[in-house]
Amino acid sequence: MKSLSYYLVPDLMCPTVYDIPFQTFEEEGIRLVVFDIDNTLVSYETPEPDEKLKDFLRDFSRRGVEVALVSNNSPERVDRFNAELGFFAVPDAHKPLKRALFPVMEHFSVSREEILFVGDQLLTDVWTARLWDLRAAVVEPIQKRENLFFRFKRALEKPFVRIYRKRKEKKGGEK
Repeated sequence: MKSLSYYLVPDLMCPTVYDIPFQTFEEEGIRLVVFDIDNTLVSYETPEPDEKLKDFLRDFSRRGVEVALVSNNSPERVDRFNAELGFFAVPDAHKPLKRALFPVMEHFSVSREEILFVGDQLLTDVWTARLWDLRAAVVEPIQKRENLFFRFKRALEKPFVRIYRKRKEKKGGEK
């Protein structure tokens, strides 16, 4: 049985999606990047991606890397965000349940070793990735939510962030 830290400690933590060294992951064989939307790519209140984000996401296709969106938000929200992008998207995903990624795994012809999951939460995004034995990267939330539920979730994540940092220090700051 795998430890709780396996399910909650990401492979990489970065300030934003723009800081993730995607080229390194691609050199290691990543062919599909699965992104959470809210608080990972945009704030909850941002209905559509700006030009910078659209260019960033479309650049993956130019490099031969597929993109998928997986969100716990509503189909209306995900459809509006994805309207101009046209990526494969899963709304109402119910992360961290394993079924959240079933549509992605069925749609794309890539192995688990070729997938990177990117999100902003350890308890939903990293956990979902780990249920499928995928690599996981976490970014800082774009918008800090201050309600009791989110403060509680972030407090639960703190020990696992410390584990990540200790592992990173042991590796000498490498990925």
